Amino acid sequence: MRQAGVLLAAVFLLCACAGLPELGAERAALLEFELAGRIAVRYAEQAASGSVAWRHSRASDELLITTPVGGAVARIVRDAGGVTLTDADGDEHRAADAESLTERVLGFRLPLEGLSDWVRARPAVGPAAVAQYDLTGRLASLEQNGWRIEYLDYESAQAGAMPTRMRLHYPALELRLAIHDWKVR
Repeated sequence: MRQAGVLLAAVFLLCACAGLPELGAERAALLEFELAGRIAVRYAEQAASGSVAWRHSRASDELLITTPVGGAVARIVRDAGGVTLTDADGDEHRAADAESLTERVLGFRLPLEGLSDWVRARPAVGPAAVAQYDLTGRLASLEQNGWRIEYLDYESAQAGAMPTRMRLHYPALELRLAIHDWKVR
């Protein structure tokens, strides 16, 4: 049963159709990106899918996670005080960083620090990455921190275009992300 819960929670940590609340002008100026999309997760022998909305800046993150039919699953907020995960029952879980929080609540670490760079088709700061590019100069695949990221589609064929479909692999875990709405500043 824990594996099913872990799988569903992982699915809902990366995508959403639910809208994020409007930002004030000062916070909007700090925004690096906002995205919405769908996710599918395969963990061991189990699979699930869902939706998420993610607003990211250098200082904070906010993820709203929903089921495929729009029911709330979780809200994850990262700010200077740490990370808070509020589950569908309204219970709050806190940690200093997203990776330890997701490991404690979900049973494995999700690469939220690296993911903010990977979804923008660039290596994360930190350990060296192995990158391969296509003929147009777009990132085709990336290996970093034990993850292999494949870029399956982009908004356009030009270098600098944002990814719209990605597949992320980690031992016993596969995440597929389809981004249908990008706002980048």
